Amino acid sequence: MRLSHLPVLAFVLATAVPSDANLFARGTQSLARTANRLHHRAAKRSAGLARDLRRAFSGMYYQQELAETGGSQRVYCVNNANAPPAASNGTGSSGSQSSPSGSNGTAASTSARASSSGTAKHASSTAASPSSTSPASSPWKLAKSYQGNSFFDGWDFFTGDDPTHGIVDYVDQGTAQSANLTEINSDGHAIMRVDTTPTVSGNRRSVRITTTYSYTGGLVLLDAVHMPTGCGTWPAFWSNGPNWPAGGEIDIVEGVNDYSDNQATIHTSHGCTIPSSDSSKLGISGNVVGGTNCAAAETNNAGCGMTATQSNTYGVGFNNNGGGVYAMQWVDKGISVWFFQRNNIPSDISANAPLPDNWGTPMAFWPATDCAPFKFFDSHSAIFDTTLCGDWAGNVWNDAGAPGQEQSCAARVGISTCEDFVRNHGAAFADAYWEVNYVKIYQ
Repeated sequence: MRLSHLPVLAFVLATAVPSDANLFARGTQSLARTANRLHHRAAKRSAGLARDLRRAFSGMYYQQELAETGGSQRVYCVNNANAPPAASNGTGSSGSQSSPSGSNGTAASTSARASSSGTAKHASSTAASPSSTSPASSPWKLAKSYQGNSFFDGWDFFTGDDPTHGIVDYVDQGTAQSANLTEINSDGHAIMRVDTTPTVSGNRRSVRITTTYSYTGGLVLLDAVHMPTGCGTWPAFWSNGPNWPAGGEIDIVEGVNDYSDNQATIHTSHGCTIPSSDSSKLGISGNVVGGTNCAAAETNNAGCGMTATQSNTYGVGFNNNGGGVYAMQWVDKGISVWFFQRNNIPSDISANAPLPDNWGTPMAFWPATDCAPFKFFDSHSAIFDTTLCGDWAGNVWNDAGAPGQEQSCAARVGISTCEDFVRNHGAAFADAYWEVNYVKIYQ
């Protein structure tokens, strides 16, 4: 923050009331959006002045950062966890990533949100000789659970334009239900589909949702039995915070087309890096892709991606194996992601007493050594989305060689463009759906 700002900030601190702070924050965000050509809308309003000021100042910092770096970077990941939405972000074969999450853009909720929040900045998964089944031994307490008939309670349905330029129309909850794009099936699982109308003249209808609950630090568990897959698809389960990328973004599940290996990625403001691209030095089972600089504006939104090495972590392989559980832990030592296939889910997860220290090597890990997790990440909400084509899936339509994508989609389906395929082959999207047992957020 420049010294010239100090008198203004001192005046705001001395005189602002919550409504003033909100106006100030919204004005700052508007400037940031215009300056950076991002498709963001306003971040969630906070009930506390301190949080509003923090967001306002982080927006000013981001404006300064872009000015210092030239402001010429092209950023695709514009998903804001504060907006109802995907993923956030995907890295194609070139190593550049477009985040709908899918990555995702910030968009204002179409309805007023009464959001709650949780903080677990000092949460640790450390427990002395814990029992894997005793709830008392777990350092984590369940804060939110989305499951069964009430799964969709506490989510906002995003209805804005797709920030990653996919050819989808995200619909509201009522439309999603009446069009059979969402339901709770006979197993008590939440379903989120893509429209399979044979042909459409413009965009296909899809679903993107964001939790109204926000958290700083925590443990997020996703149990899914099926995820969208197939040429043209770009699904994601992810989270992000306000004033993107100042609040950070964590992509837990993401991929495109026929890919078979999941990619987890973080996107941040300037200053966050990982100390090595060597998997053994990071202590991960996955592979680093896209480099060690996690700043979105400096990497064309690639961030720091890490891909799994097992073909049952994404797409057809994941679905054929009955899915499994993804876990993301955000604590002082860093951010980690694990995947457990259906027949290998730890008993402590099933017992609602998670013990991450007992889970072994994570698929991905971004250590705190060069990226303080409570400096670069703040006030996240969880997001599901499925977009079609767009900045990642569309851009790699003719590419081959990625795991699962040994043949390009163009060659496999015999259609030269992703957009043509999506608009004229609705039956091809019968498998483009999420089936989710639960999402649980621990603090």
